[in-house]
Amino acid sequence: MDTITRIKTITPSPYPLTAILADTHDTKTFRFNLPADATLDMLPGDHLYVHATIDGKSVKRPYTPSSLPGTTGFFDLTVKRYETGVISKYLHDQRVGDTVLMSGPRQGGHWVDGMAKKVGFVAGGTGITPMISIIRWILTKRLDAEQFLVFANKTEADIIFRNEWERDVRAHPNFHCYHVLEEPPVGWPEGTGRITADILRRHLPPPGPETVLFLCGPPPMTNSLEEILRGLGYPEKSVILP
Repeated sequence: MDTITRIKTITPSPYPLTAILADTHDTKTFRFNLPADATLDMLPGDHLYVHATIDGKSVKRPYTPSSLPGTTGFFDLTVKRYETGVISKYLHDQRVGDTVLMSGPRQGGHWVDGMAKKVGFVAGGTGITPMISIIRWILTKRLDAEQFLVFANKTEADIIFRNEWERDVRAHPNFHCYHVLEEPPVGWPEGTGRITADILRRHLPPPGPETVLFLCGPPPMTNSLEEILRGLGYPEKSVILP
């Protein structure tokens, strides 16, 4: 029986970049090579650190792999380019064949099988990357968990993994998705503006012993929504920040 090697490093290690996929106008998925019999030693929602030297300074930033945990031979990072993001710009400048230094995986707020029967996800922008890892895991393993995603973006063109969300809604009765746009097009049928208490009340599973929520996005958003979720009756221990 083949043995799978589980990779976790403390010091930065080089990973070759083998493919780049454009997801949106400013978001790309970068695929990195692993040995054919190796996978990252991580649970859904854990993260890696990307390391680089930029303008003579050593910098690192955390990124959650978007690929399905347990995948052998490669892993993916999905990264939005920000003008103020030194590592995001660095990654977007890389080309196939380059190597990128990374350490980890490190434990974050992650999913553990059996932790809930109802799982809510509230994401803003690239805060979706830990969510996609968890959602793919639950759907692929056919776990007994109903999933509810509320995903906020500025415009329709900013929705990362949109085709996958639409496929999942059609293919899986236990997966629900609701989009919120700050600048919606004319006739947009879903949420507009910012995520509100009413949107969360209508599109997340209710508080209860079998419910957990994952929350990830820009800090001002997560800080505001944590307070709103408390007001809706979700216990602090049930709200997980990957």
